[in-house]
Amino acid sequence: MENSEMTYSQAYDELRRIMSCIEQGGISVDELTENISKASQLIAFCKEKLHKIELDTDKLLEDLEQSNA
Repeated sequence: MENSEMTYSQAYDELRRIMSCIEQGGISVDELTENISKASQLIAFCKEKLHKIELDTDKLLEDLEQSNA
């Protein structure tokens, strides 16, 4: 699934799956490299989503304050 089609929840679940796999061990170096690379992409995706939500929330709160003034 491409990042443009992924939701935050899907990315977070995939990240948790990867972390669990890494923590359990028993994976090859090649798989470890792949998993760490994918985890890094998912972390960046989640951070971006959270930042956008924070900006949107701040804007909504600002608009609400202005309408109540």
